[in-house]
Amino acid sequence: MNDLLKPFSLAGKVALVTGASSGFGHHFAKVLAKAGAKVIVGARRGDRLAALCEEIKADGGEATAVNMDVTDTASITAAFDEAEQAYGVITIVINNAGITIPKLLLDLTDDDWNGVINTNLNGVAFVTREASKRMVAAKTAGSIINIASITAERLQKALTSYSAAKAAVVQFTKAAALELARHNIRVNAISPGYFNTELNSEWFKTADGQALIQRVPTRRIGQLDELNGPLLLLASDAGSLMTGANITVDGGHVLSEL
Repeated sequence: MNDLLKPFSLAGKVALVTGASSGFGHHFAKVLAKAGAKVIVGARRGDRLAALCEEIKADGGEATAVNMDVTDTASITAAFDEAEQAYGVITIVINNAGITIPKLLLDLTDDDWNGVINTNLNGVAFVTREASKRMVAAKTAGSIINIASITAERLQKALTSYSAAKAAVVQFTKAAALELARHNIRVNAISPGYFNTELNSEWFKTADGQALIQRVPTRRIGQLDELNGPLLLLASDAGSLMTGANITVDGGHVLSEL
């Protein structure tokens, strides 16, 4: 391997990806495995996790699945216990699990609001806490990457709960980074803009979807591979002095004129 690329290798690392059953999480798990990490994929949809593990193994990687509900601390603890039995202490965490319930504020129920906040914010905090406790106990360094969103910075109608949660994730990332730095645990965030995934690819072909794309300065949405660089930078030793950072990957969308 080229000496310049060696710091990006994740060989010997153990990584956890939450919300790995689809979208960003599914992609991140495969990227981390290709970079050499042993990957634990966590979510509530076990059938999809099993299929993902088979994909990773077929590509020469190592992966195992754990059932995990990031809003339930008992579930998180059990998942970490199972993961450690398989691969040892987790030193890379991708807090990716998230949901959205697109409704105007006046139409949001208490359950709608709590569902989004519990998954997108509380889940990040609970998983970060559990992972950090175990790294500290093992006296090992680590990297935690929280997946935020450009809606933490700019707004879209019908996403009040989601925007509030993601803005809180960015600030939580900074606060956790400050506290955990003395333990050599780095905490950073990635704020993606709009990306082509299985959930939204058809919508981007509609008139509304095309109109949104025209508001992006680069006049296009992202492809999942365009998140690989930021992900590996923050996960690996290549980003060893980075903590409390939030990397925006959005084609300049947050820069667009009002």
